[in-house]
This record gives sequence, structure tokens and C-alpha cells, in this order.
Amino acid sequence: MGLLILLGVFAICVVIGMPVAFAIGVAAVSAFSYEGLPVMIAFQRIISGISIFALMAIPFFIFAGELMFHGGIAMRLVRFASSAVGAMRGGLGVVNVFSSMLFGGISGSAIADISALGSILIPVMKEKGYDDDYAVNVTVTSSLAGIIIPPSHNMIIYAIAAGGGISVSKLFLAGFVPGVLMCVCLAAVSYIVAVKRGYASEAFPGFVILFKNFVLALPGLMTAIIIVGGVLSGIFTVTESGAFGAIYAFLVTIIVYRAMPWEKFKLAVTNSVRTTSMVMILIACTGAFAYLLTFYQVPTKMSVFLTGISDKPVAILLMINLMLLLLGMIMDMAALILICTPIFLPIANSIGIDPYQFGMILLMNLGLGLCTPPVGSCLFVGCAVGGVRLEDAVKTIWPFYLAILIALMLTTFIPGISLTLPGILG
Repeated sequence: MGLLILLGVFAICVVIGMPVAFAIGVAAVSAFSYEGLPVMIAFQRIISGISIFALMAIPFFIFAGELMFHGGIAMRLVRFASSAVGAMRGGLGVVNVFSSMLFGGISGSAIADISALGSILIPVMKEKGYDDDYAVNVTVTSSLAGIIIPPSHNMIIYAIAAGGGISVSKLFLAGFVPGVLMCVCLAAVSYIVAVKRGYASEAFPGFVILFKNFVLALPGLMTAIIIVGGVLSGIFTVTESGAFGAIYAFLVTIIVYRAMPWEKFKLAVTNSVRTTSMVMILIACTGAFAYLLTFYQVPTKMSVFLTGISDKPVAILLMINLMLLLLGMIMDMAALILICTPIFLPIANSIGIDPYQFGMILLMNLGLGLCTPPVGSCLFVGCAVGGVRLEDAVKTIWPFYLAILIALMLTTFIPGISLTLPGILG
């Protein structure tokens, strides 16, 4: 009955429009009260949920991403990507994917990717004769690179939700190949759809222009290299690398690119504070919620349920993927990482799935949920930026879903995709 109250109150709060973080907190306090447990324990769990030093890296990553979003880095990455791959048939679609791979790997945010690159590329693609739905679909789905390719604050949240013992630096390494694989699949689909629709190609600007655009984009690209390289080399902790990355991004946008007027800087600070606040409140409230999931033995019961259906690892993995995908379609990603990790990670471990591999499976599933109705935030933002109705975009987005699913299945059933780099360099 207590578990029913926990989940029922949460569902009711979400349905009536309460923010997810508060819905989680209200549900947890309600269940504590029903069980007769001291409510003070709930608040202790809420406070302890954010009393983790590694969480300090999250506001730094978010701030660095906002600085790069508003500081002209996105435009220079687009120019470099366009000069590198724009000469392909329907090349602007591939440029969009390549740009997302570069910018997403710097900002670590799917929404920032859509907002920054979409506002640049979608109007250009329309002007060049690309259909509105195609431009939006490529932008929306390729934005998931910001979640998978490091640095990603979602990886830090996963490491914390896993209960310790998970190295963020190894998670960063684990995300490289799956992220690039997903972008390759999306680029292939972008090309195929572009050829089918008869889109034209751009003229190759020449190697001189290509090199010039690379040099102009290099200071921005160095942000990701500094953050990830500093962590992997042991020079920085994750938190220190985030702080240094934010400082470097600030200096690049102010001194090198000179594209950060005071109004944009204030906007970057405001957005960073708002996003960080939402993430931290969510993590705090989920601490009490996760405690109750353990109290009600939900991970054990879920394991018994899945193994009762089938004891074959392949079938269990497919069921976990399906559950994560369905949950990702209806809930916020950060909340799901915190809730689903302690439930599904022990099950994955019991069938021989490495925690780092499972982390990539989790992030890819929940990331895909950001691009799907009914509550896919990335899909909504992309449609708003592109001026396309949601139903029109969804009608033609399925080939791009298929590309992500192919990358997801390969990551799920071929451990080496996510584990080779951590094994060699970790």
C-alpha cells in the first residue's frame, strides 16, 4: 500500500501540472507519513542528496555551455562543419549532424544544441530548399549528441545515482564511441532522406577555407578537450575541470571571439542559475524518493518480475530498453536517471552488463525520449525554433528514430562499443 501511495501521489501531482521535482518530494513525504516514519528522515535524505562534492561540477558545465551558446562558438562550428562535409548530396543535413556532434560535445546539453544550432541552421536549410520538417527532425535528433558525447552533466548524475564506485572519467570515455556511432547513423539517414527528396549539394569551398574555418573553430573546440582531457589525464578532478572549462569558455568568448556583450552575459548567467536550480532541487527530492524505493524493495521485486518472464539476458535487456524508452517519453530525463538507475542497474549487473555500458544504454534510451511525444522537450523546442507544427514533424521523423535505435541496439549487445576506450585508457 505504501508503494501505491508513493507512485499514486507522484502520478497525480504530475498530471495536475506540478513540477516533477516537487511532485517527487510531495510523494516521498506522503509515503513517509503513511509508514509512520519520522518526516525528519525524509528531509535529511533531501539534504544529503545534494551534499555531494561531485555535484559542484554540474553548475560549471551548465555555465560553460551557456557561455558557448551565447558567445559565438556555435556559428564558427557550423562554418567549419559546412566547409568539411557540406559538399555531399543534401550536405546541410550532414552538416547539422556534424555540428551537433562538435557543439554537443562541448556544451553537454541537448536543449542548448537545438537552440544554438537550430537558430542558425534551420533558416539556412529552408533558404536552400530543404523542407521544414526535415530541417527540424535532423536538428532535434542530432542534439542527443550533447547527452552521450562527453562532457555531459547527465553522466555525473548517473554516477551519483549508481551509489558510488562509478568513475566519471571512465563514463566520459565510454560515451565517445556510442555518441559518434549514433551521429554516423543519423548522418547516413540524413543523406538517404536528402537523396530521396532530391536536395542539392553545396560547392566545396576549398582546403584553404576549410583550414581557415578549422582554425577559427579551434578555440571553441579546445573547451571540450580541456575539460575531458584534464579529467582523463588526472590533472583535474571533474569539478575542477568544469570550473576551468567555464573560465576558459568565458575568456574565449570575451577575448578571442569578442562576441559576448553584457546583455548576453547576463542572459547566460540567468539561464545557468535557473537550470542549475532545477537540477539541484530535482536531485535533492529524488534522494528521499530513492530511499523509499529501496525501503519497498522495488529493485528486488523488479528483478523477480523480469526474470519471471524470461531468464535469458537478451530478453531481459530488451525489456529494460523498452521500459526505459517508454518512461523517457513521459518524464524528465534527470529525474529518470536518479529513479531508474538504482532499479535497473542491479538487474543489468546480475546478467553481466558492465555499469559503464549500462550507463550508455540508459542515457541513449532516455535521450530518445526527449525527441518523442507526448512530452519530448527537445522535439517541442525544435518545432518552436523551426516554426513547424509538432504533428508535421512527427510524421516524417521515424527514419531518424530508427537510426538512434540502431545505435542503441549495437551499444546494448556489443559491449566493446562502450567498454573498449575505458578498458584501454581508463
